[in-house]
Amino acid sequence: MVEAINLKRGMAFEKDGKLIKVLETNHHKPGKGNTVMQMKLYDVRSGSIVQTTMRPTEKVEMAVLETKAAQFLYTQDDTAFFMDLETYEQYELATSSIESELLYLLPNTNVNIEFYGTEVIGISLPSTVTLKVTETSPSIKGATVSGSGKPATMETGLVVNVPDFIKEGEALIINTDRGTYSKRAAE
Repeated sequence: MVEAINLKRGMAFEKDGKLIKVLETNHHKPGKGNTVMQMKLYDVRSGSIVQTTMRPTEKVEMAVLETKAAQFLYTQDDTAFFMDLETYEQYELATSSIESELLYLLPNTNVNIEFYGTEVIGISLPSTVTLKVTETSPSIKGATVSGSGKPATMETGLVVNVPDFIKEGEALIINTDRGTYSKRAAE
């Protein structure tokens, strides 16, 4: 049993016979009243996404997940395809269940597929990925790392705040946990 305050993005738990995956959590303390956990949850079996609140001390039963190394292949319509790196078996996931993760994935990116028994329920990303900048404002001459930065659109559609000296076409290392720029990729 785990308290709601300890739930993080990507965790899965069982509640009322449903298998639930956490998409987002936010610890909210209103001016009056008790603290609550605002959560965006994904019902793995029905495919529905629900916004809900829980008391921080509310307990849930964690689901035991297994992972296998896999490679992202491609998306078609509303399905994402992955291949097991050992058996070459292919797995399908609804793009709606991994919408935020897809912003970090290019074909042939290695990930871990998450299983609940024999059921494929999601993926976990590597801690960093390398993506190219496809659109950003021109670099500013004399810009320093300490500037406020500017938005840059990556080749997957992900928008990240980057230092002012970054130019279009540069490869950057992006932190997948926070969705932030880490550094330039080595050429």
